[in-house]
This record gives sequence, C-alpha cells and structure tokens, in this order.
Amino acid sequence: MDLFANTPPDAPKSLAELNRLIAASEPLVPGATQAVLGEGPVHAPIAFVGEQPGDQEDVQGRPFVGPAGQLLHRAMEEAGIDGSKAYVTNAVKHFKFELRGKRRIHQKPSAGEVKHYRWWLDLELDFIGPKLVVALGGTAALALAGKPVSVMKERGETVFGHRRGYITMHPSFLLRIPDEAGKRAAYADFLTDLRRIHDLAEQAA
Repeated sequence: MDLFANTPPDAPKSLAELNRLIAASEPLVPGATQAVLGEGPVHAPIAFVGEQPGDQEDVQGRPFVGPAGQLLHRAMEEAGIDGSKAYVTNAVKHFKFELRGKRRIHQKPSAGEVKHYRWWLDLELDFIGPKLVVALGGTAALALAGKPVSVMKERGETVFGHRRGYITMHPSFLLRIPDEAGKRAAYADFLTDLRRIHDLAEQAA
C-alpha cells in the first residue's frame, strides 16, 4: 500500500502556506470542529507524530492537550526532552468520533483516511526538518512507513523513507491499561524509549 503518492504538483511552498490549506480544509469524516495543526519550532530536533486529535484537541485547536498529551509531556520532561524545542503533530488532522449520548468517543482512522492526510504530514515534516521522527502508535507508524506496522514487534529505531525514525507506543495506550502494576511497567518502558530518543537526537545534532 503506497501512501507516498498523493502529494499534489502545486504543493504549498512554506509551512505557513501548508497550515492555511489544512485549516481551510473540510474534515474527511464530518463532525470535527476544526483542523488541528502541528506545534513547535521549525528545525526542532525531534518531531512526535500521533494518531489524530482527540476531543480536547478538537475543542482547543491544539495537539496533545488532552489526557494523553499531558502524559506525553510529563514523560518527555522526565526523559530530559525539552518540550518547547520539540515538534508535535498528528498523522490525521481532524477528530474522528462517534456520539454516545453527549460524549464524543474517539474512533480509529481507517487506512484510507490516513492515506488522505499523508501528503500533508510528509510535507509538514519536510518543512520542520527534524533529526528524528517519532511514531507514537500504529497509526502514526502506518502514515510514516507507508505500510502497517506492529508497534510491539518493531518498536525502536527505524527509518521512515529518508528520515531517521523511532517507533514507540502512543500515550493513550498507557491510559487504557486497567491495572496499576501494568500501567507502571508500561510507563517505565515508555520512559526508556523517550530517553533513547533524547540520546539519538543529541547524537544527531
């Protein structure tokens, strides 16, 4: 499955132009309030790529501000990664959900939806130019690798096309673990990955 064939010939020539295009686009799956753009400095040494905006991200228009994002930023700080110098974004730019009563429950994007947004992500990362791109979870890894990826089997250093990469779990996975012992163990593993990510980015500087 080739996810790298969608970049249009009249692609934006700057990150600001790309963001304007994304912000003006209609969600592929109706219902999202707004597109959620990436945040962080151009030439950030590390770019973290998640799945898609969640409920709070959709409301606030910012990536990784909900519970999973708060967990990510806490873990980054513990691992020595300066959050103000990292770039965070998502493979899919609009929130996909189903209504249960008044609650909007996250729904995983399909491979086709990931493909729809793929050229935006690829161009976005070209403009940022990170030393290391981190896939947080399977959907991000699918978007970056262009093929399905087993996070637990392929977790660790990798290459996404011409980019140096790293695959780890999405912080939302940690939040879903029901028992505290399992949650602590998974968080420790996540911290190990983030410390390795920190070191790899430092070595590439």
